[in-house]
Amino acid sequence: MTPVLLRFLKNDNGATAVEYCLILTVLSLAIVGGVSQAFNAVNWLLSDDSHKLSDAFAR
Repeated sequence: MTPVLLRFLKNDNGATAVEYCLILTVLSLAIVGGVSQAFNAVNWLLSDDSHKLSDAFAR
């Protein structure tokens, strides 16, 4: 049983798949956060108050 366990611990074939999944997860969270921030900014600019749009361009 010990040789099987040692061979399992030395095997790293699936490590790259796990790393790619972690990278994909972090990128997905960053994209979702960025899209959310952009949506909030556009929503703020186009809200009812017309002064917000003119104030934003006056800066």
